Amino acid sequence: MIHARDTELKLRVFSLDDEPFYPDSGEIQLYGSADGKLFAFETIDIASDDALDIVEAIQWFAGYIDCPEMDIVPDDPRADKQAAI
Repeated sequence: MIHARDTELKLRVFSLDDEPFYPDSGEIQLYGSADGKLFAFETIDIASDDALDIVEAIQWFAGYIDCPEMDIVPDDPRADKQAAI
């Protein structure tokens, strides 16, 4: 979990290679890929004031796991999710 110190923003982090992820329609999801690994980031009880901080929090996480060049996208990059669209 990512919890921003200066705001109430909280994000769940899922390793899509290692665990199931079922998006909550009431929350915001973003996806990241780096070094061949896929991640999902989902807000927890998002407040409108915190929405602008989501990408910054994910960028912090990317640096924390030593993948500062993480590609962040709004759509689920897993092949089976794209095929269903």
